[in-house]
Amino acid sequence: MVLLQDLSELLQADDPEQRQIISGVSWESYEALLNQLGDSLRYRVTYLDGVLELVSPSRRHERNKTIIGSLIEAYCQEKRIRYFPLGSTTFRIEEKRGGTEPDESYCIGTEKEYPDLAIEVVVTSGGIDKLEVYRRLGVREVWFFKNNQFEVYHLRCETYEQIVQSEVLPNLDLTMLAQYAVATEPLEAAIAFREKVREMKG
Repeated sequence: MVLLQDLSELLQADDPEQRQIISGVSWESYEALLNQLGDSLRYRVTYLDGVLELVSPSRRHERNKTIIGSLIEAYCQEKRIRYFPLGSTTFRIEEKRGGTEPDESYCIGTEKEYPDLAIEVVVTSGGIDKLEVYRRLGVREVWFFKNNQFEVYHLRCETYEQIVQSEVLPNLDLTMLAQYAVATEPLEAAIAFREKVREMKG
């Protein structure tokens, strides 16, 4: 059994890319750690079947996820798509022994208990199977942004299927989105992206 005190000591790590995996963590210890962290943005916490993952996001990670989120919101605004940003809200279900904090997340059309879309920026590999956590939470679609491109997974009959184009935002060109997400000048990229979206049909 890993005690909350042991988990707290792991939070002293200085490496911004450090990932800690701890096994044998009870749901109660997971909940206690979340309470201790509060609204801290310093760590992302994921839990699956007694395994806890703590990640300290890097500057590059945070930059990418923030720009991606702002571009998605710009797209929804330009196309008049109703969206409800949920950011890195902690989503968890005790009965399914899973919980996580997306980098960005959205409900599309109407606000719901769990997001329609979760976005994960992948800088380093390894760790807990995030797709399994999202499957248990019932999130319709998950986008992984890694190597400057998107991988899209859509939930069908309790299983994720990798698809080429989003079904939550079917008219959004993800190749174009990725291109602007890694631009060196975020302001110029956002302006150019909006102009491109206005030219798009649908």
